[in-house]
Amino acid sequence: MQQTIVKPWSPQTWRNFPIKQLPDYPDRELLEKCYDELKMYPPLVSSWEIEGLKEQLSKAEMGKAFLLQGGDCAETFADCNSPHIVKLLKVLLQMSFIMLHEMHIGVIRVGRIAGQYAKPRSSNTEQVGSDKYPVYRGDITNSFEFDELGRNPDPKRLIEAYHKAGLTLNFIRALTEGGGFADLNHPEYWELDFMRENEYYNEYESMVKSITNAIKFMEGILPSELTTLKHVEFFISHEALNLYYDSAQTRKVPHKTGYYNLSTHMPWIGNRTRAIDEAHVEYCRGIENPVGIKVGPPYDIKELIEVIKTINPKNESGKITLITRFGQENVAKELPSVIESIHQENLNVLWSCDPMHGNTFATTDGIKTRDFNAILSDIKQTFAVHRDLKTNLGGVHLEMTGEEVTECVGGANGLEENGLKRNYRSFCDPRLNYEQSLEMAFLISKEWKISKDSGV
Repeated sequence: MQQTIVKPWSPQTWRNFPIKQLPDYPDRELLEKCYDELKMYPPLVSSWEIEGLKEQLSKAEMGKAFLLQGGDCAETFADCNSPHIVKLLKVLLQMSFIMLHEMHIGVIRVGRIAGQYAKPRSSNTEQVGSDKYPVYRGDITNSFEFDELGRNPDPKRLIEAYHKAGLTLNFIRALTEGGGFADLNHPEYWELDFMRENEYYNEYESMVKSITNAIKFMEGILPSELTTLKHVEFFISHEALNLYYDSAQTRKVPHKTGYYNLSTHMPWIGNRTRAIDEAHVEYCRGIENPVGIKVGPPYDIKELIEVIKTINPKNESGKITLITRFGQENVAKELPSVIESIHQENLNVLWSCDPMHGNTFATTDGIKTRDFNAILSDIKQTFAVHRDLKTNLGGVHLEMTGEEVTECVGGANGLEENGLKRNYRSFCDPRLNYEQSLEMAFLISKEWKISKDSGV
Protein backbone atom coordinates (compact mmCIF):
# COMPACT_ATOMS: atom_id res chain seq x y z
CA MET A 1 0.00 0.00 0.00
CA GLN A 2 1.44 3.38 -1.05
CA GLN A 3 1.93 5.76 1.85
CA THR A 4 0.86 9.37 1.48
CA ILE A 5 3.77 11.75 1.94
CA VAL A 6 2.83 14.75 4.06
CA LYS A 7 4.76 17.85 3.04
CA PRO A 8 6.37 19.88 5.85
CA TRP A 9 4.29 22.86 6.96
CA SER A 10 4.86 25.92 9.10
CA PRO A 11 2.98 29.22 9.41
CA GLN A 12 5.37 30.63 6.81
CA THR A 13 5.52 27.91 4.11
CA TRP A 14 2.88 29.87 2.17
CA ARG A 15 5.65 32.30 1.25
CA ASN A 16 7.08 29.67 -1.10
CA PHE A 17 3.90 29.59 -3.21
CA PRO A 18 2.35 31.91 -5.80
CA ILE A 19 -0.14 34.25 -4.17
CA LYS A 20 -3.02 36.37 -5.39
CA GLN A 21 -4.63 39.40 -3.75
CA LEU A 22 -1.60 40.28 -1.61
CA PRO A 23 -0.62 43.96 -1.76
CA ASP A 24 2.76 44.88 -3.17
CA TYR A 25 4.35 46.52 -0.14
CA PRO A 26 6.98 49.07 -1.24
CA ASP A 27 8.85 48.94 2.10
CA ARG A 28 9.70 45.26 2.58
CA GLU A 29 11.98 45.92 5.54
CA LEU A 30 9.18 47.67 7.43
CA LEU A 31 6.81 44.84 6.46
CA GLU A 32 9.04 42.23 8.08
CA LYS A 33 9.49 44.41 11.15
CA CYS A 34 5.72 44.77 11.57
CA TYR A 35 5.26 41.04 10.96
CA ASP A 36 7.75 40.17 13.70
CA GLU A 37 6.05 42.63 16.06
CA LEU A 38 2.63 41.11 15.35
CA LYS A 39 3.98 37.63 16.09
CA MET A 40 4.81 38.72 19.64
CA TYR A 41 1.33 40.01 20.53
CA PRO A 42 -1.04 37.88 22.64
CA PRO A 43 -3.74 35.92 20.80
CA LEU A 44 -7.19 37.38 20.22
CA VAL A 45 -9.05 34.07 20.61
CA SER A 46 -8.31 30.76 22.31
CA SER A 47 -7.85 27.25 20.97
CA TRP A 48 -10.70 25.89 23.10
CA GLU A 49 -13.07 28.48 21.62
CA ILE A 50 -11.98 27.33 18.16
CA GLU A 51 -12.52 23.66 19.06
CA GLY A 52 -15.91 24.55 20.54
CA LEU A 53 -16.98 26.17 17.28
CA LYS A 54 -15.76 23.18 15.29
CA GLU A 55 -17.89 20.90 17.47
CA GLN A 56 -20.97 23.06 16.88
CA LEU A 57 -20.35 23.17 13.12
CA SER A 58 -20.23 19.38 13.18
CA LYS A 59 -23.75 19.40 14.66
CA ALA A 60 -24.88 21.76 11.90
CA GLU A 61 -23.61 19.25 9.33
CA MET A 62 -26.07 16.76 10.79
CA GLY A 63 -28.98 19.23 10.82
CA LYS A 64 -28.88 19.70 14.59
CA ALA A 65 -27.80 23.36 14.44
CA PHE A 66 -27.78 26.21 11.93
CA LEU A 67 -24.92 28.58 11.08
CA LEU A 68 -25.76 32.28 10.92
CA GLN A 69 -22.68 34.07 9.61
CA GLY A 70 -22.94 37.76 8.82
CA GLY A 71 -21.51 41.22 9.06
CA ASP A 72 -19.86 43.96 7.10
CA CYS A 73 -18.51 43.44 3.62
CA ALA A 74 -15.33 45.14 4.79
CA GLU A 75 -14.83 46.51 8.28
CA THR A 76 -13.16 49.87 8.53
CA PHE A 77 -11.03 51.12 11.39
CA ALA A 78 -13.67 53.81 11.89
CA ASP A 79 -16.19 51.02 12.59
CA CYS A 80 -14.35 50.33 15.84
CA ASN A 81 -16.85 52.34 17.87
CA SER A 82 -19.54 51.30 20.31
CA PRO A 83 -22.66 52.30 18.29
CA HIS A 84 -21.59 50.36 15.20
CA ILE A 85 -20.60 47.24 17.16
CA VAL A 86 -23.76 47.34 19.28
CA LYS A 87 -26.01 47.63 16.23
CA LEU A 88 -24.38 44.73 14.40
CA LEU A 89 -24.43 42.54 17.49
CA LYS A 90 -28.05 43.47 18.18
CA VAL A 91 -29.27 42.51 14.70
CA LEU A 92 -27.31 39.22 14.71
CA LEU A 93 -28.73 38.33 18.12
CA GLN A 94 -32.27 39.18 17.07
CA MET A 95 -31.89 37.19 13.86
CA SER A 96 -30.65 34.22 15.87
CA PHE A 97 -33.58 34.51 18.31
CA ILE A 98 -35.99 34.48 15.36
CA MET A 99 -34.30 31.36 13.98
CA LEU A 100 -34.20 29.66 17.37
CA HIS A 101 -37.91 30.28 17.83
CA GLU A 102 -38.85 29.05 14.37
CA MET A 103 -36.38 26.18 13.89
CA HIS A 104 -36.15 24.77 17.43
CA ILE A 105 -32.44 23.98 16.96
CA GLY A 106 -29.26 25.71 18.03
CA VAL A 107 -28.07 28.73 16.06
CA ILE A 108 -24.33 29.29 15.71
CA ARG A 109 -23.60 33.03 15.65
CA VAL A 110 -20.49 33.93 13.67
CA GLY A 111 -19.82 37.58 12.87
CA ARG A 112 -17.80 38.95 9.99
CA ILE A 113 -16.16 41.22 12.51
CA ALA A 114 -12.97 41.93 14.51
CA GLY A 115 -10.68 41.21 11.57
CA GLN A 116 -12.61 41.58 8.30
CA TYR A 117 -10.39 44.43 7.17
CA ALA A 118 -9.09 43.03 3.84
CA LYS A 119 -10.94 42.84 0.53
CA PRO A 120 -10.08 41.05 -2.74
CA ARG A 121 -10.15 43.22 -5.85
CA SER A 122 -10.35 42.50 -9.55
CA SER A 123 -7.69 45.07 -10.47
CA ASN A 124 -4.50 46.35 -8.86
CA THR A 125 -5.17 49.97 -9.83
CA GLU A 126 -8.07 52.40 -10.00
CA GLN A 127 -8.45 55.24 -12.50
CA VAL A 128 -9.80 58.60 -11.31
CA GLY A 129 -9.84 61.10 -14.13
CA SER A 130 -6.32 61.19 -15.50
CA ASP A 131 -4.79 59.81 -12.27
CA LYS A 132 -4.18 56.14 -11.48
CA TYR A 133 -4.02 54.92 -7.88
CA PRO A 134 -3.39 51.57 -6.18
CA VAL A 135 -6.81 50.00 -5.62
CA TYR A 136 -8.30 50.13 -2.11
CA ARG A 137 -7.80 46.68 -0.53
CA GLY A 138 -9.33 47.37 2.86
CA ASP A 139 -8.12 49.32 5.87
CA ILE A 140 -5.58 46.63 6.76
CA THR A 141 -3.70 47.65 3.59
CA ASN A 142 -4.38 51.26 2.61
CA SER A 143 -6.87 54.12 2.89
CA PHE A 144 -10.11 54.54 0.94
CA GLU A 145 -9.48 58.22 0.15
CA PHE A 146 -7.89 59.04 -3.20
CA ASP A 147 -4.50 60.08 -1.96
CA GLU A 148 -1.24 58.82 -3.44
CA LEU A 149 0.43 58.33 -0.06
CA GLY A 150 -2.68 56.87 1.61
CA ARG A 151 -3.26 54.38 -1.20
CA ASN A 152 0.25 52.94 -0.91
CA PRO A 153 0.18 49.66 1.08
CA ASP A 154 1.35 50.43 4.61
CA PRO A 155 2.61 47.55 6.83
CA LYS A 156 1.86 49.55 9.98
CA ARG A 157 -1.82 49.00 9.22
CA LEU A 158 -1.33 45.31 10.11
CA ILE A 159 -0.56 46.40 13.66
CA GLU A 160 -3.49 48.81 13.74
CA ALA A 161 -5.81 46.06 12.46
CA TYR A 162 -4.75 43.84 15.36
CA HIS A 163 -5.44 46.56 17.92
CA LYS A 164 -8.83 47.47 16.39
CA ALA A 165 -9.82 43.79 16.27
CA GLY A 166 -8.82 43.38 19.91
CA LEU A 167 -10.85 46.39 21.04
CA THR A 168 -13.86 45.20 19.03
CA LEU A 169 -13.68 41.66 20.38
CA ASN A 170 -13.27 42.87 23.95
CA PHE A 171 -16.43 44.98 23.68
CA ILE A 172 -18.37 42.09 22.09
CA ARG A 173 -17.40 39.83 24.97
CA ALA A 174 -18.41 42.46 27.51
CA LEU A 175 -21.86 42.67 25.88
CA THR A 176 -22.49 38.95 25.45
CA GLU A 177 -20.99 37.47 28.59
CA GLY A 178 -23.52 38.21 31.29
CA GLY A 179 -24.02 41.91 30.74
CA GLY A 180 -27.72 41.58 29.99
CA PHE A 181 -27.40 42.80 26.40
CA ALA A 182 -28.63 39.42 25.18
CA ASP A 183 -31.80 39.75 27.28
CA LEU A 184 -34.17 40.84 24.50
CA ASN A 185 -37.10 41.21 26.87
CA HIS A 186 -36.90 44.98 26.42
CA PRO A 187 -39.60 46.03 23.95
CA GLU A 188 -37.54 48.91 22.61
CA TYR A 189 -35.04 46.36 21.25
CA TRP A 190 -37.64 44.99 18.84
CA GLU A 191 -38.40 47.57 16.15
CA LEU A 192 -41.35 46.19 14.18
CA ASP A 193 -42.98 49.16 12.49
CA PHE A 194 -41.22 48.45 9.21
CA MET A 195 -43.05 45.11 8.95
CA ARG A 196 -46.60 46.52 9.20
CA GLU A 197 -47.21 46.43 5.45
CA ASN A 198 -45.66 42.97 5.09
CA GLU A 199 -47.91 39.95 4.51
CA TYR A 200 -46.20 38.15 7.41
CA TYR A 201 -46.55 41.00 9.93
CA ASN A 202 -49.10 39.30 12.21
CA GLU A 203 -47.10 36.09 12.26
CA TYR A 204 -43.91 38.05 12.92
CA GLU A 205 -45.44 40.09 15.76
CA SER A 206 -46.85 36.94 17.34
CA MET A 207 -43.43 35.31 17.23
CA VAL A 208 -41.74 38.25 18.98
CA LYS A 209 -44.42 38.27 21.68
CA SER A 210 -43.86 34.56 22.18
CA ILE A 211 -40.12 35.13 22.66
CA THR A 212 -40.60 37.93 25.21
CA ASN A 213 -43.34 36.01 27.05
CA ALA A 214 -41.05 32.99 27.35
CA ILE A 215 -38.37 35.18 28.92
CA LYS A 216 -40.88 36.68 31.38
CA PHE A 217 -42.06 33.17 32.27
CA MET A 218 -38.48 32.13 33.00
CA GLU A 219 -37.98 35.25 35.11
CA GLY A 220 -40.98 34.27 37.20
CA ILE A 221 -40.11 30.66 37.94
CA LEU A 222 -36.33 30.41 37.59
CA PRO A 223 -34.82 33.83 38.31
CA SER A 224 -31.49 32.35 39.37
CA GLU A 225 -31.20 30.44 36.09
CA LEU A 226 -32.01 33.41 33.85
CA THR A 227 -28.34 34.21 33.41
CA THR A 228 -28.28 31.53 30.70
CA LEU A 229 -30.52 33.79 28.62
CA LYS A 230 -28.16 36.70 29.14
CA HIS A 231 -25.01 34.88 28.06
CA VAL A 232 -24.70 33.93 24.41
CA GLU A 233 -21.87 32.41 22.45
CA PHE A 234 -20.54 34.58 19.68
CA PHE A 235 -17.70 33.75 17.32
CA ILE A 236 -15.71 35.91 14.92
CA SER A 237 -14.53 35.26 11.38
CA HIS A 238 -12.74 36.95 8.51
CA GLU A 239 -11.41 36.13 5.08
CA ALA A 240 -7.84 34.87 5.36
CA LEU A 241 -6.66 37.21 2.62
CA ASN A 242 -3.63 39.09 3.95
CA LEU A 243 -1.53 36.13 5.07
CA TYR A 244 0.99 38.32 6.85
CA TYR A 245 -1.75 39.17 9.34
CA ASP A 246 -3.10 35.63 9.73
CA SER A 247 0.21 33.75 9.81
CA ALA A 248 1.72 36.13 12.39
CA GLN A 249 -0.97 35.06 14.85
CA THR A 250 -0.67 31.35 14.01
CA ARG A 251 1.05 29.28 16.67
CA LYS A 252 1.07 26.13 18.75
CA VAL A 253 -0.67 26.08 22.13
CA PRO A 254 0.17 24.05 25.24
CA HIS A 255 -1.17 20.50 25.55
CA LYS A 256 -2.49 20.37 21.96
CA THR A 257 -1.03 19.28 18.67
CA GLY A 258 -1.07 21.39 15.55
CA TYR A 259 -1.20 25.11 14.86
CA TYR A 260 -4.10 27.49 15.48
CA ASN A 261 -4.86 30.82 13.83
CA LEU A 262 -5.53 32.76 17.00
CA SER A 263 -6.61 35.97 15.27
CA THR A 264 -10.05 34.51 14.54
CA HIS A 265 -12.23 31.49 15.20
CA MET A 266 -13.09 30.77 11.57
CA PRO A 267 -11.09 32.04 8.60
CA TRP A 268 -12.35 31.46 5.08
CA ILE A 269 -10.82 31.32 1.60
CA GLY A 270 -12.45 33.44 -1.07
CA ASN A 271 -13.50 32.45 -4.56
CA ARG A 272 -10.36 34.07 -5.99
CA THR A 273 -7.81 32.50 -3.64
CA ARG A 274 -8.67 28.80 -3.46
CA ALA A 275 -6.28 27.52 -6.16
CA ILE A 276 -4.77 24.22 -5.04
CA ASP A 277 -1.17 25.19 -5.84
CA GLU A 278 -1.22 28.67 -4.35
CA ALA A 279 -0.46 30.29 -1.00
CA HIS A 280 -3.87 30.54 0.64
CA VAL A 281 -4.63 26.82 0.39
CA GLU A 282 -1.09 26.06 1.54
CA TYR A 283 -1.63 28.23 4.61
CA CYS A 284 -5.05 26.81 5.47
CA ARG A 285 -3.96 23.17 5.20
CA GLY A 286 -1.85 23.57 8.32
CA ILE A 287 -4.25 25.16 10.80
CA GLU A 288 -6.66 23.46 13.20
CA ASN A 289 -9.41 26.09 12.83
CA PRO A 290 -12.61 25.33 10.97
CA VAL A 291 -12.18 26.80 7.49
CA GLY A 292 -14.78 28.20 5.11
CA ILE A 293 -14.32 27.78 1.36
CA LYS A 294 -16.27 30.00 -1.03
CA VAL A 295 -17.28 28.32 -4.29
CA GLY A 296 -18.97 29.91 -7.28
CA PRO A 297 -18.28 30.59 -10.95
CA PRO A 298 -15.63 30.08 -12.17
CA TYR A 299 -14.65 26.81 -10.49
CA ASP A 300 -13.29 23.37 -11.30
CA ILE A 301 -15.03 20.64 -9.33
CA LYS A 302 -12.02 18.30 -9.39
CA GLU A 303 -9.79 21.04 -8.02
CA LEU A 304 -12.39 21.93 -5.38
CA ILE A 305 -12.43 18.32 -4.17
CA GLU A 306 -8.63 18.33 -4.03
CA VAL A 307 -8.67 21.58 -2.04
CA ILE A 308 -11.11 20.10 0.49
CA LYS A 309 -8.99 16.97 0.89
CA THR A 310 -5.82 19.05 1.23
CA ILE A 311 -7.25 21.28 3.98
CA ASN A 312 -9.08 18.40 5.69
CA PRO A 313 -7.03 15.25 5.02
CA LYS A 314 -8.63 13.38 7.94
CA ASN A 315 -12.15 14.18 6.65
CA GLU A 316 -12.92 15.67 10.05
CA SER A 317 -16.51 16.70 10.71
CA GLY A 318 -16.92 20.42 11.46
CA LYS A 319 -13.69 21.35 9.70
CA ILE A 320 -14.95 22.53 6.29
CA THR A 321 -17.85 24.88 5.61
CA LEU A 322 -18.54 25.02 1.87
CA ILE A 323 -20.09 28.42 1.14
CA THR A 324 -21.84 28.35 -2.24
CA ARG A 325 -22.27 31.64 -4.14
CA PHE A 326 -23.82 30.97 -7.53
CA GLY A 327 -26.42 33.73 -7.86
CA GLN A 328 -30.11 33.14 -8.47
CA GLU A 329 -29.57 32.62 -12.21
CA ASN A 330 -27.15 29.72 -11.71
CA VAL A 331 -28.17 27.90 -8.51
CA ALA A 332 -30.51 25.36 -10.09
CA LYS A 333 -28.13 24.74 -13.00
CA GLU A 334 -24.82 24.37 -11.17
CA LEU A 335 -25.32 23.56 -7.49
CA PRO A 336 -26.70 19.99 -7.95
CA SER A 337 -23.56 18.69 -9.68
CA VAL A 338 -21.34 20.24 -6.99
CA ILE A 339 -23.34 18.58 -4.19
CA GLU A 340 -23.38 15.24 -5.99
CA SER A 341 -19.63 15.34 -6.62
CA ILE A 342 -18.85 16.10 -2.98
CA HIS A 343 -21.27 13.40 -1.84
CA GLN A 344 -19.68 10.79 -4.13
CA GLU A 345 -16.34 11.46 -2.47
CA ASN A 346 -17.92 10.98 1.00
CA LEU A 347 -16.50 14.30 2.15
CA ASN A 348 -17.75 15.83 5.38
CA VAL A 349 -18.75 19.44 4.73
CA LEU A 350 -21.24 21.89 6.16
CA TRP A 351 -23.23 23.45 3.33
CA SER A 352 -23.81 27.17 3.65
CA CYS A 353 -25.32 29.65 1.19
CA ASP A 354 -23.86 33.05 0.32
CA PRO A 355 -26.75 34.66 -1.60
CA MET A 356 -25.05 38.04 -1.79
CA HIS A 357 -22.09 37.87 -4.15
CA GLY A 358 -23.82 36.28 -7.12
CA ASN A 359 -26.62 38.86 -7.11
CA THR A 360 -24.86 42.20 -7.42
CA PHE A 361 -25.71 44.67 -10.17
CA ALA A 362 -25.25 48.35 -10.99
CA THR A 363 -28.09 50.85 -11.35
CA THR A 364 -28.34 53.25 -14.27
CA ASP A 365 -26.52 55.75 -12.03
CA GLY A 366 -23.65 53.29 -11.59
CA ILE A 367 -24.47 52.46 -7.95
CA LYS A 368 -23.59 48.90 -6.93
CA THR A 369 -26.59 47.25 -5.27
CA ARG A 370 -28.42 43.98 -4.64
CA ASP A 371 -32.10 43.12 -4.80
CA PHE A 372 -33.70 41.66 -1.66
CA ASN A 373 -35.93 39.43 -3.79
CA ALA A 374 -32.96 38.09 -5.76
CA ILE A 375 -31.14 37.29 -2.50
CA LEU A 376 -34.23 35.52 -1.18
CA SER A 377 -34.70 33.65 -4.47
CA ASP A 378 -31.09 32.44 -4.28
CA ILE A 379 -31.69 31.10 -0.76
CA LYS A 380 -34.99 29.45 -1.68
CA GLN A 381 -33.48 27.75 -4.72
CA THR A 382 -30.52 26.56 -2.67
CA PHE A 383 -32.85 25.03 -0.07
CA ALA A 384 -34.85 23.41 -2.89
CA VAL A 385 -31.77 21.83 -4.47
CA HIS A 386 -30.70 20.39 -1.13
CA ARG A 387 -34.22 19.08 -0.55
CA ASP A 388 -34.21 17.32 -3.92
CA LEU A 389 -30.85 15.71 -3.20
CA LYS A 390 -31.72 14.84 0.42
CA THR A 391 -28.83 16.92 1.73
CA ASN A 392 -28.82 19.56 4.42
CA LEU A 393 -28.33 23.29 3.94
CA GLY A 394 -26.97 24.15 7.36
CA GLY A 395 -26.10 27.82 7.16
CA VAL A 396 -26.23 31.22 5.49
CA HIS A 397 -23.49 33.78 4.92
CA LEU A 398 -24.76 37.35 4.66
CA GLU A 399 -23.25 40.78 4.15
CA MET A 400 -25.33 42.93 6.48
CA THR A 401 -25.26 45.65 9.08
CA GLY A 402 -27.32 46.84 12.02
CA GLU A 403 -27.29 50.34 10.56
CA GLU A 404 -30.20 51.82 8.59
CA VAL A 405 -28.19 52.07 5.39
CA THR A 406 -29.77 52.21 1.92
CA GLU A 407 -27.62 49.84 -0.10
CA CYS A 408 -29.86 46.93 -1.15
CA VAL A 409 -33.21 47.52 -2.87
CA GLY A 410 -36.42 45.78 -1.84
CA GLY A 411 -37.58 44.30 1.44
CA ALA A 412 -40.60 45.14 3.57
CA ASN A 413 -40.05 48.88 3.17
CA GLY A 414 -39.74 48.59 -0.59
CA LEU A 415 -36.54 50.60 -1.01
CA GLU A 416 -36.19 51.61 -4.67
CA GLU A 417 -33.12 52.49 -6.71
CA ASN A 418 -33.77 56.21 -6.45
CA GLY A 419 -33.49 55.96 -2.67
CA LEU A 420 -30.06 54.33 -2.55
CA LYS A 421 -28.15 57.60 -2.28
CA ARG A 422 -29.99 58.53 0.91
CA ASN A 423 -27.60 56.60 3.17
CA TYR A 424 -25.22 54.54 1.03
CA ARG A 425 -22.13 54.03 3.17
CA SER A 426 -20.36 50.84 2.07
CA PHE A 427 -16.81 51.21 0.72
CA CYS A 428 -17.12 47.91 -1.13
CA ASP A 429 -20.28 45.81 -1.51
CA PRO A 430 -23.91 46.64 -0.60
CA ARG A 431 -25.26 45.23 2.66
CA LEU A 432 -28.69 44.32 3.99
CA ASN A 433 -29.76 46.87 6.59
CA TYR A 434 -31.32 46.18 10.00
CA GLU A 435 -34.88 45.82 8.72
CA GLN A 436 -33.95 43.74 5.70
CA SER A 437 -31.79 41.46 7.87
CA LEU A 438 -34.57 40.72 10.36
CA GLU A 439 -37.03 40.05 7.56
CA MET A 440 -34.50 37.77 5.85
CA ALA A 441 -34.00 35.78 9.06
CA PHE A 442 -37.75 35.23 9.32
CA LEU A 443 -38.04 34.10 5.68
CA ILE A 444 -34.99 31.83 5.92
CA SER A 445 -36.57 30.17 8.94
CA LYS A 446 -39.79 29.55 7.01
CA GLU A 447 -37.82 27.98 4.17
CA TRP A 448 -35.87 25.82 6.61
CA LYS A 449 -39.14 24.51 8.07
CA ILE A 450 -40.29 23.49 4.59
CA SER A 451 -37.15 21.38 4.28
CA LYS A 452 -37.66 19.93 7.74
CA ASP A 453 -41.27 19.04 6.99
CA SER A 454 -40.15 17.30 3.80
CA GLY A 455 -37.93 14.98 5.84
CA VAL A 456 -34.51 16.43 4.99
